[in-house]
Amino acid sequence: MPLLTNIGQLAVCPSQGGPSELGLIEAAALAWRREQILWAGSQRELPEEFKAFPSHDAGGALVVPGLVDCHTHLGFGGWRADEFEQRLLGASYLEIARRGGGIASTVAATRAVSQKALLSRCREFLSRIVQLGVTTLECKSGYGLDWPSERKLLQVYRELAAEGPVRIVSTFLGAHIVPPELRADRQRYVGALIENMIPAVARQRLAEFCDVFVEETAFSLEEARRILMAGKRHGLESKLHADQLSEGGGALLAAEVEAVSADHLECISEQGIQALADRRVVAVMLPLAALYLRQTPLQARRLIDQGVRVAVATDFNPGSAPSYHLPLALMLACTLQGMTPAEALRGATIEAARALRRGDRIGSLEAGKAADFVLLDAESVNHWLYHFRPNSCLQTWIGGKQVYQRGVATPRS
Repeated sequence: MPLLTNIGQLAVCPSQGGPSELGLIEAAALAWRREQILWAGSQRELPEEFKAFPSHDAGGALVVPGLVDCHTHLGFGGWRADEFEQRLLGASYLEIARRGGGIASTVAATRAVSQKALLSRCREFLSRIVQLGVTTLECKSGYGLDWPSERKLLQVYRELAAEGPVRIVSTFLGAHIVPPELRADRQRYVGALIENMIPAVARQRLAEFCDVFVEETAFSLEEARRILMAGKRHGLESKLHADQLSEGGGALLAAEVEAVSADHLECISEQGIQALADRRVVAVMLPLAALYLRQTPLQARRLIDQGVRVAVATDFNPGSAPSYHLPLALMLACTLQGMTPAEALRGATIEAARALRRGDRIGSLEAGKAADFVLLDAESVNHWLYHFRPNSCLQTWIGGKQVYQRGVATPRS
């Protein structure tokens, strides 16, 4: 039954708070038993029953809930650095995709990589991600686009989840694009998703969510509706890549199917914003993608002021967001998208947890929730995201166990 004392400032990020409510506690302490938080509050008010607990000294650090990256494409083969140069020379994302680049090129590379090699690569990514204070990671498939390759990706995520320490949440994104070999017969692929892949994913319990990329070069609204409803019939909750490159009605569809989240949204309409608010769909901001694609960033205030819950994630992938640095995404959510540091932190903790249907288990430092927390070398949340550094994380704890300490190699459990 450990105790963390001498916390300079504790950000609780309470479940019931508004978009900027951090529940800040100065000179705080945190107590937990096994994997579960028992108490958080001012150290001066520490209950007598906890005073004999084995104590860890936070050294005056800022302590926040474990960060939750609720949108990543962790497993893939190859990189796409050549496309980075092409975009800098004026080529658009859609132009590159039409020439056979983009997602299609990563699909070819991913199909060619063995499951063992993919697992090794993902482990290496995770070993660095946990050092940034990330304790939960959503991982999408979508770079296989045939059943053997999609299953390979989802099995890698299953192995990572079993190994720990990072909490892994899997999403089936077979509807990323239509694979090149079936572009002339796209309905055949949609049929395969609905009739074969989704039932197999559900039967083998390989994912919790079903995602669709709604875009000109990907799937239409009607196709997405059919795919998502098939997912629901098999117990997979809905997510959407929506309104990223054009206003295609993705946010409206997300509200219609009661998706848990709608992600990207750079081109969302006012009607789409209101629909997300009405149906309480979490909007996931992905500022790294907007930065790399040189898009005009969505101003998050438009959503927050209308009551939409807003999360922040990296969109880590080899094309449009080749970085897993969630604190960098939080700083960009502030500077490019107009979020306050408090809103951004909630966006990567309790709101991101809600985007994974885990708001009752993770995302805040409240009694009864998982003891996932991070010690940061910063005097406040404002200072952490204002004075951006390569990494301010001192320690990462998951389920009450320390899994990273700066300067100390911590083996995977």
